[in-house]
Amino acid sequence: MQKQILQEIKELKIAISKLIGTPDLLPQEPFSEEALNKAAKEFQKLGIERGEWIEDSHISRFIKDASYRSGTFIRQEFGFNNYFKRGHTYYYNKKDLIELGKELKARNVNLGRYIEFKEDQIKFEKYVASANENTGGKRKKKHFNLPKDLKDITTSPPKKPSPEIILEDLKRLREEFLQYQMSEYVDVYRDNFAMMKFVYHFDKYLDPEMKKRCRKWCDNFNYANNALKEIGNKKVKFIPIKDDDMIQL
Repeated sequence: MQKQILQEIKELKIAISKLIGTPDLLPQEPFSEEALNKAAKEFQKLGIERGEWIEDSHISRFIKDASYRSGTFIRQEFGFNNYFKRGHTYYYNKKDLIELGKELKARNVNLGRYIEFKEDQIKFEKYVASANENTGGKRKKKHFNLPKDLKDITTSPPKKPSPEIILEDLKRLREEFLQYQMSEYVDVYRDNFAMMKFVYHFDKYLDPEMKKRCRKWCDNFNYANNALKEIGNKKVKFIPIKDDDMIQL
């Protein structure tokens, strides 16, 4: 068995030697780092040519609704680590892309929409953080010069609204959602975050007033849910499809 293993290693070394252009290398001589790097690049090139590795722009062939930003996103958000970079292009393992696509499909997740959802959440959180900073939150600027007589000017936070007031607002928003059939234009996700639906090819032909109403509705809905979160209550369950559903804590 040991002789067989040694023979296979010898044959493998000969094959690598031919691949990287060093067939005269003696069996006992080690490969240089440069030669090994060259071999790795050659194997990568062969893998790309055989279709085993997929570049960023072709991910949508294996994961439905993937966008041009999907490569960076799946690396950062999902920890996808079976990839390599060649020049300025990233290549992803085809089998693992297919497996990821299957799992997303099983969870009923549209990858392109999920990317938009995460980006929109980040924008909203930045907006809230900016608003908080402008109303008394910590400021990043550390260099300042205060007047010597500046003192005794203070305030306290306004009284928090009762959850009932916010729930009434959410109930009104729900009624508006149903009245104008906004489910055709708006998505409401599991953690009560609303987003406008968007398809570039059709956006031009949507009623401007309806778009304006839906965008305003999304802002108000997200604002109300954030307010409910800030006063220490759980977010409400919002299921806009059924008329007999009630909004409750």
